[in-house]
Amino acid sequence: MLVFTVPPSLTTVPVGDFLRYQCGISLTLWRRIKRNGILTVNEKTALPRTLVTAGDIVRIELTPDRTLTPAEVPLDVRYEDDFLLIVNKPAGLLVHPTVRNETKTLANGVIFYYQQKNRPYGFHPIHRLDRNTSGLLAIAKYPNIQHQLSTKTNKRFQRSYLAIVHGVPGKGSGIIDFPIGRAPDSIIERMVRPDGQSAITHYQVLKNMGQASLLKLELETGRTHQIRVHLAHMGHPILGDDLYGPPSTLIHRQALHAFQLNFSHPVTAQRIVTVSPIPDDMTFLLRFYQNNGN
Repeated sequence: MLVFTVPPSLTTVPVGDFLRYQCGISLTLWRRIKRNGILTVNEKTALPRTLVTAGDIVRIELTPDRTLTPAEVPLDVRYEDDFLLIVNKPAGLLVHPTVRNETKTLANGVIFYYQQKNRPYGFHPIHRLDRNTSGLLAIAKYPNIQHQLSTKTNKRFQRSYLAIVHGVPGKGSGIIDFPIGRAPDSIIERMVRPDGQSAITHYQVLKNMGQASLLKLELETGRTHQIRVHLAHMGHPILGDDLYGPPSTLIHRQALHAFQLNFSHPVTAQRIVTVSPIPDDMTFLLRFYQNNGN
């Protein structure tokens, strides 16, 4: 259930306008509410044109997401409240079901987790993580929270990554600003191309190990494979990323980890900072190159 209180500063307006323009309800969610939601004002059934004024209580009940099959998948929960869930995803775990894998994904595990608590929340990830990228994933329990925190509308949702790459960038820090689009004849691979979507990545060299380096990266945009494509384009592909660079015998996935989320809570305005330590396979890589890199 979503609950909103009309603030004292607001004059009389239709409840639909209040929800759309004051509460951050997206057009998609608003259509869903009108189609199969229950809308009340002060516990009385309301229509989109129903007028609301200061102090009124607006409630929305939505039918839970039934499209995902609950399945018991181990979850490493790092933060949870009534609106958000943050989990630490291991490498190798898909976020969303596919035709070949309909149940053994993070989404199925989250729905199962909610079911065990008798909570009919939906699965609304705020950002994406590739299958073989490990680290923190923020998941909204309601569509409007997802909309408010989406990186498309909230530039203050900060995601920080660690990557171990081939070689060492010439500068200790910088901004990679190259547009990204699909590679020809591929539905998976991306590349830097002039007609692509704007993509901006900030990087900082944390450790110079000669043959490899540890980078901290922050995303200003969220394109598919953005960090992987940008680093490969710089000539420093991520170790283990055999789609954009050479394969590695030292790690069996790209050495990329989402280690920190930092954002203002959309409901409480509290600052949320969650950190995930670097995983064992990347720690092994660091030790190897520190001992053998020069």
